[in-house]
Amino acid sequence: MPVGADALLVADVSGRGNLMLPVGAMDCERTPEEAAQHVFVGAPDGIPVLRRVLRDSVQMRSRKVITHLVATAPLTQEAVAPLTYRDPRATLHALPTARVIAELPERARRRALLGLQALAIGQTAYLEDGVLQRSRPVSLLAG
Repeated sequence: MPVGADALLVADVSGRGNLMLPVGAMDCERTPEEAAQHVFVGAPDGIPVLRRVLRDSVQMRSRKVITHLVATAPLTQEAVAPLTYRDPRATLHALPTARVIAELPERARRRALLGLQALAIGQTAYLEDGVLQRSRPVSLLAG
């Protein structure tokens, strides 16, 4: 969630500066954009979701885990102020993008960088088991 032209909204669940991109669960009946509406509470008109900018698929031992990164329209500090994260223990911070990128864990950092690049060029990035795909994976083309 961009805040202004040079900040991102991040969550600190531990209270010790361990930043993370805000996340939420997605059930089969919702699109990633619809699921994004339930990550934050307090937006009177909902979250201004633009589109999905990244899909990261990782095959684990017993299941495939798919993560979607959804971008919003840039928000103002005033629009961010009333928001709370779905986990009430978390504190939300609008921090400079460069700082967020530097402080995120490696996997989240890669997702954030690819998502920001995809947002800038109007595309969606696809990762399959950590490898950036040149085009939409075949598994997504049917349907």
